[in-house]
Parts: sequence; structure tokens; C-alpha cells
Amino acid sequence: MNDPHIWWYVSRASAIVAWSLLTATVLWGVLLSTRVLRAADDPAWLKDLHRYLSGTAIAMTLVHVGSLLLDPYLRDQAGFGIVAVLVPFASEFKPLPVALGIVALYLMGAVGLSSLAMRWIPRRAWKGLHLLSYAVVALVAFHAAFAGSDTGMWWYIMVSTALIVVSTLAVVVRQLVGSVAAQRRRSAARARSVGSARHGAGRLRMVVADRVPLADGVVGLRLVPEHGGPVPVWSPGSHVTLHLPGGLERQYSLCGDPADRRSLDIAVQLAEPSRGGSRFIHASLHTGDVIEVWLPRNHFELEPATDYLFIAGGIGITALTSMIASLPASRRWSLVYLGRSRRSMPFAAELEARYPGRATVYAADERGGRYPAAAEAAVCGAQVYCCGPARLMDDVAAAVPPERLHLERFVPVDRASAVVARPLDVEMPGVGSFRVPADRSILDVLEDAGAPVTGSCRTGVCGTCELRVLGGAPLHLDSVADDADKDAAGVMYPCVSRAVSPQLLLDL
Repeated sequence: MNDPHIWWYVSRASAIVAWSLLTATVLWGVLLSTRVLRAADDPAWLKDLHRYLSGTAIAMTLVHVGSLLLDPYLRDQAGFGIVAVLVPFASEFKPLPVALGIVALYLMGAVGLSSLAMRWIPRRAWKGLHLLSYAVVALVAFHAAFAGSDTGMWWYIMVSTALIVVSTLAVVVRQLVGSVAAQRRRSAARARSVGSARHGAGRLRMVVADRVPLADGVVGLRLVPEHGGPVPVWSPGSHVTLHLPGGLERQYSLCGDPADRRSLDIAVQLAEPSRGGSRFIHASLHTGDVIEVWLPRNHFELEPATDYLFIAGGIGITALTSMIASLPASRRWSLVYLGRSRRSMPFAAELEARYPGRATVYAADERGGRYPAAAEAAVCGAQVYCCGPARLMDDVAAAVPPERLHLERFVPVDRASAVVARPLDVEMPGVGSFRVPADRSILDVLEDAGAPVTGSCRTGVCGTCELRVLGGAPLHLDSVADDADKDAAGVMYPCVSRAVSPQLLLDL
């Protein structure tokens, strides 16, 4: 380390490595934003690699800066010190190229800090800061072209040309895909506005194209748009709301592969006792009938992970089939499917045949006793997705830490009985102010006042009535999602929830 030339070599090497890693980081960011590799795998490994590449690029940039300060030639002959390294145009040594590098360093730091703070800053601000990565790459290219000592050497020309070409192609691809995505969003918005004018906001008229028995007491329905065309885009874990005669509205999870845009498939179990919805579907809804359907919504999203454990009880298998179908073959996962008997378990034989070794079907009438699903979930280390009867979900929830647990409930948890309801004031910008008595829900009062809100289940499980919280402290009494997640997203469900504060400021 006493060789005066060592820091010159370290500076050269770290600069090339940092530039290469920065280019790779931008390339991986483009892959993430455009989801080009979605067919090969889910984005979990892309996010990890993007994070490691960006972190290493910043580390190598700091090594480059530090080696410049330790270079005796720059320090003694060019007066290169801490001020020259950190203040643009303070250096007498190639002031413009050095200034561009310093600005790039600060922008890189802003992008890195925004990633660390992305849970606490608005997504739009995070995205805007992240777009500075393209400016960083451009500034670094100019800095390297005019400040480096190897700019005339053939290997440096080849490396820099390759990095600039790759960066340019990444930006072009991102712009093209972004333009296409924006055009699709505009087309989808126009289609939604046309559909809203014809059938009511967020609704789609669909035909029962097929109806098949899936198990004892379970019927499968295949729904297609009345006037043809692809069905709306949906993601694993989504559900739809059917509008049935007599003002009934019922939610059902979507089955199958989200990539299949030809139809929306649901499975409906005849509830005993039925509140009217499942009985009507089983007795009176036939092939060729037309019904109105709310567009798919998702409060049970499949998050990127390296390993999954799916636990289904009875009809709870429906939501999990779409998650399993969406995973690439390389992803690690297993399924535990519990039920009273195989005759009452839809998709059991199909899952066992298609995924041998991964899908475990446990029928109580064959084996007796209870499968230790909660104990297995507690020790597996995987992300746990569970849907089924309340007892099963309560057992799993008690055994699995919240950071690994994902639940979807059919029946809400009774949280309101332990709360004394009090009157509160609700304000909606551009709509008005409302007084909510203790014996009425926020949703009922808003609907009666003509506010543009929509409810469906009114029990706190479907999430249709979601509103943004702009001010005040909500008291979450629903079963849609974890309370911390709702607070982080700034939303509440006014069909059952109340407020800790005397006032709430809400918006659509």
C-alpha cells in the first residue's frame, strides 16, 4: 500500500466496476418495471439482484472517491482534496467532467436513500427520484469520457461504448414499453367509461358460458363478456362480486390461470344455511344467463417470495388455485388441502395429478383426526397463504408470525362487539361533511347523503367500500387485511370500521 501508484490503479478499477454495476442496475430496473422476464420467473429474484447491484455500485463509487483522495499525484500536483471531491466546480483539475461526476454521486445517493425510505414516502415521489437513475448514467458517461486517464486506450473505448449502448437500449425499451402501457391504460379507461355509462361504474355484463359440478355441493361457473372480447386483467387472489336478483351481492374468488383472458371462472359452494346467494346460483342460474359482475378486486395478493406454503380448507382452495397456476415451474411451493371428504373437495384430484409431491390432499373421512397444518406452517419458514374455515385460519394465525402470514376470510372476525361505538364527524373533499350517529355505519350515512361510495358485503370482508384516509385516526374493525398494512396504505373500510379520533377526512 506504500506504492504511490496503487491508488491510481484502485481509482481506475473501481471507476470501471462502478460504471458497469450502475449500468446493470438500470438494466435490471428496466426489467422490473417492464416485467420482461415475468414468463420465466416472478420478480422476487430480480428485486434482490437489483438491490445488490445498486448497493455494490454505490460502494464502488465511494471506493473510487476515496482512492482519488488518497492518490498522491492528485493531492500534491493537482490540489485534489475533500472540497474538490464534494463540491462541483471546486476542482481545478478538469472542472466540468469532475463536476458532472460529483452531481451524479449526489443523485445516486438520493436514489439509494429513496429506496431505503420507500415505505414512508409517497410512491409518486419514490418513482420520480428513481427516474434520476437515467440522469446518473448519462452524467457518469460524460464524466468517464472526459475525466478518465484511459480514454484513448482501445479496451477503455470498447468497454465504455458497450456500457453506453446497453444504457441507451435500456432507456429506449423502457420508453417504448411505458408508451404502450400508457396507451393500454388509456384504452382500458375508455372501455371502463363506456361500460360504466352502459352498466354502472365498475360493472360488466357477463354470460354464463358453462356450468359444471365440481364436487358435492359445489358448482363451477365460466363467465364471458356478453359482447365478446377478453375479460378484464386480474391477478392471483382476486375476487369478483356477482349482482343477483333481489339486490343480492356475493363475492367469489377467481380460479385458474390469470394469464387466460378468455373467461372468469368461479366455484360456488351451497351454503347451509344460505342467505340466498348460493342457493339462487345453484337452483336458478343456468348456462346462457346474463348477470352483472363487479370488475375483479384483490385484497389477497401473491407477493414475491422464494418459497410458499398454501393451506386451503374446503372451498378456500379457489383463491389458491390462481396463485399456484401463476407460479413458474422453478418456484418452490407446497399445498396442504384439507376437507371432510374428497367428494366435497373441488379440484382435489386435478391438483394431485398435476403436482405430485407438492400437493397434499387430506380428507378427514379417509385418515381421521386433524392434519397439523398450523404446526407445519409455524416451522416451514415459507410465506404462508391460508384460506378456509375460521377455525383453520385462527389456528394458522396463532402459529405463524405476521410477516409470513397472508389470510383471506369468508366470514369476518367479530371485532365490533368489544368496541363502544361513538358518534363522529366525516368530511369528504368536494362532497360535504356528515355526522355519523353511534348506531349507524359510516358507509350507510355516506350513501344516504348521496356520496359516490359503493358497498357490497357490508361485513368487512370484500373491500369494495375502500376509502382513502386523508386525516384522523381510523379504528379498523374489518377483516380485509392486516391493520398495519391498511395504515401504511392509508385506507379504511367504512362498512364496519369507526374512528379513534372524533373526526375523519376521507376521499375516494
